[in-house]
Amino acid sequence: MSGRLTVIGLGPGNADQVTPQASRAVAEATFFYGYRPYLDRLELRDDQTRIASDNREELARSNEALAKAAEGHNVAVVSGGDPGVFAMAAAVCEAIEAGPAEWRAIDISVIPGVTAMLAVAARIGAPLGHDFCAISLSDNLKPWELIELRLLAAAGAGFVIALYNPISKARPWQLARAFECLKAILPGTTPVIFGRAAGRPDERIEIYLLADADAKKADMATCIIIGSPETRIIKRGERPALVYTPRSATGSKR
Repeated sequence: MSGRLTVIGLGPGNADQVTPQASRAVAEATFFYGYRPYLDRLELRDDQTRIASDNREELARSNEALAKAAEGHNVAVVSGGDPGVFAMAAAVCEAIEAGPAEWRAIDISVIPGVTAMLAVAARIGAPLGHDFCAISLSDNLKPWELIELRLLAAAGAGFVIALYNPISKARPWQLARAFECLKAILPGTTPVIFGRAAGRPDERIEIYLLADADAKKADMATCIIIGSPETRIIKRGERPALVYTPRSATGSKR
């Protein structure tokens, strides 16, 4: 007997940014697995059950959810943002690959969501208007040396860079080190956007130049977008400034 497992992206936290497809998937599922703050966003019926776990228990959570689906249940694994961006969709796939053969027969679907860098970018203009990449600064699953290598390569190639998981109590130094790496390649006038809790009541969106970027202004709810040398700031008097990256690129450094 095989059930169904749906990995659902709830967006960055604003109920208006949850897609209709995600809402339908929530209405259809019976068991919900996820990090507690994400599960707390859901308004579930009496016949629906939450199973919360810690933020670092992604693989164990996936195994439990798949085992429940294999019993014939309609199961949801919940992510903030988009489940395919540093989130639960990859963990579920890892669990299926390493797990028992019957898990491969489960009906699996992934429901996309608005990821943090898109929410932050929309609040400030169009900083992702040309080529960009996303890099997580967490070294829980990869060495810091690899993170630095990717930062330098992305900056050298002219990508706009979105930084996820920029800082935490266990990793208080890494964002400052990332800025040091980028300052060695990018102009000090490169725009840097600190986007905290985009779309939520405690939202804070701030623009700095790379030369002035201060890692202490970020926390784990912050997504940071670092422009390319061609990213521009449009000042508009009393209105908030717009930051955008032109759709064309010359490869020149300002």
